[in-house]
Amino acid sequence: MDEPTPWLDAEQQALWQDLLTVVIALPTALDRQLQRDAGISNFEYSVLARLSMADQETMRLSELARVCNSTLPRLSKLMDRFEAREWIVRRIDPSDGRYTLATLTDSGRQKVVDSAPGHVAQVRRLVFDPLTTAQRRQLSTALSGIAETVRRESGGGPAE
Repeated sequence: MDEPTPWLDAEQQALWQDLLTVVIALPTALDRQLQRDAGISNFEYSVLARLSMADQETMRLSELARVCNSTLPRLSKLMDRFEAREWIVRRIDPSDGRYTLATLTDSGRQKVVDSAPGHVAQVRRLVFDPLTTAQRRQLSTALSGIAETVRRESGGGPAE
């Protein structure tokens, strides 16, 4: 016998709708600001920023794809564009030739430096400013649990 669908109650539905707004509209708002001010997308900024924070500003493409929630084919196309702009260089990983490394160049680093202030201001305005310190802590705890479950379900493994 089929069990009836356990619908969301009113409180869950309101929370779900707010979460959908954040998940869908926040990236769009971040994209608009970055496109307007820096000529890049939020995804492009995220990739450059991750590289800028990596040891020696270098990462394996497979790891970069994982931490940026991307597929390798999508990231590879982006790396083609970044190489053409001279923001990164790619090379075979000398410790394991099965992998390719991406390294941020001086001009790639400068792109991050130039793009960061407006992006950070937008993130603060949209995400952090509306919350008290206690709310930020609660949100952090709640999102960590959700993110861990999503990573596990999507095959991303546990968070590092």
